Amino acid sequence: MTDKTIHFISLGCPKNRVDSEVMLGVAEREGYRHGAAPDGADVIVVNACGFIDAAKKESVDTILAMADHKATGRCSRLVVAGCLSQRHPDELAAGLPEVDHFLGSSDMLALGSVLRGDADRMLVGNPADWLVAAESPRRLSSHAGSAYVKIAEGCNRSCSFCVIPSLRGKQRSRRIPDVVREVEELVARGVKEVNLVSQDTIAYGRDLPAAESRELAELVHAVAEVKGLAWVRIFYLYPEKLSEPLVELLAEHPRVLPYVDMPLQHAADAMLRRMKRGHGGARLRKVVDDLRAKVEDLVFRTAFIVGHPGETDTEFDELCEFVAWAEFDRVGVFRYSDEETSHSATLAAKVEQRVATTRYKKLMTMSRRIAKKKNQALVGSELDVLVEGASEEHEAVLAGRHRGQAPEIDGLVYLSGTESLERLPKPGELVRVKITQASDYDLAGEVTGFLSRATARRAGPARGESAKVGARGAGQRISLRVLPTDNRGVS
Repeated sequence: MTDKTIHFISLGCPKNRVDSEVMLGVAEREGYRHGAAPDGADVIVVNACGFIDAAKKESVDTILAMADHKATGRCSRLVVAGCLSQRHPDELAAGLPEVDHFLGSSDMLALGSVLRGDADRMLVGNPADWLVAAESPRRLSSHAGSAYVKIAEGCNRSCSFCVIPSLRGKQRSRRIPDVVREVEELVARGVKEVNLVSQDTIAYGRDLPAAESRELAELVHAVAEVKGLAWVRIFYLYPEKLSEPLVELLAEHPRVLPYVDMPLQHAADAMLRRMKRGHGGARLRKVVDDLRAKVEDLVFRTAFIVGHPGETDTEFDELCEFVAWAEFDRVGVFRYSDEETSHSATLAAKVEQRVATTRYKKLMTMSRRIAKKKNQALVGSELDVLVEGASEEHEAVLAGRHRGQAPEIDGLVYLSGTESLERLPKPGELVRVKITQASDYDLAGEVTGFLSRATARRAGPARGESAKVGARGAGQRISLRVLPTDNRGVS
């Protein structure tokens, strides 16, 4: 076994996590084994988020903490990759002499040259130069049975508060056969749940040449038809009218989960205009109404920004009224921060931070009450649950997720009653659970039996199942762990 070790920390969104897993695959091809802790690693990689001020601060703090291991531990090389490097390459290079190499948001494969020792310090390239593919080296680090699959990169929108197009480039969609091949390889390695992600998922395929243009529904259907897959979940839909074929898949396909992640950002017409969202509050109400009417047991996750320049008390009240009306299952709330290259940063009528914080707390409190009510309504029902393994909070207790809980973003189901079973449920296995307790965030229940892929049911509990709201969705810090699989293809 090689004695060269590498440790990864992935900050930010699930899309970053996919990039980190590709770099982990590159490292293993170069003969490195993964180290679970930074103090024993020869190389440390921080895949840093640069989206908003809070994420940038967390990233820099993490980089500095990892730099300490160069002085006190085994680490001889510190690498920073991702959106933060893409956005501020020169400033980081000057301000962080402890960092040996910088990679941008599309330079995942360049880690190979870094590990071989023949790379320059600055390796930040064009953000539009790369798109993950089925043949990309990738080692999964998520819980057993689950994986994110990135279906496109970049974004063509021009929302006033967002800098993603400058960090990730214009939209670039993968071809359907390539995505399906990756999913087939994942399923062959035990994955039962695939979470489809991109920056603007509803726009999938629109950037492809006319002869190859595809709709999102075509991709989702092709993925859902992969033999052996149990759950397909869709993330990051833009709030526009969804095609009838896509709604039908959400409503009827046995493996497409009735789970919609659609960041709405606000509800007041004037605010949506300032944000350059291209629609008003009436469209949002229609989208919510249509989905609730057509998709039974729909779980609706969304996100809002408070404290954006120009947001008045009246407009914030309108947002609160909208949230109270819609009763979303999951809500993430973000406090606005000026991003120097965004249009919003140039707007007058800045909202004081103390006001933004007050609004944040009010909206989160309201959303938490809604979530608690919906969670409590699940007590007594039976749910299909994907087992993740031992819980972080209670080592002796197993935890998993039902179909309305996305990995590491929503809540968990804590499992009891396993001592009466013929064997202990395994990570990545589907079980049937009777819910006995509910909190604001999580559920607890007794395992009543095991499920095969064939017997896993589409039908869920009464509409509105809910769990953790907002607390896990604002961003993720993950020290990557390695699943016990080989590294052929995507592993």
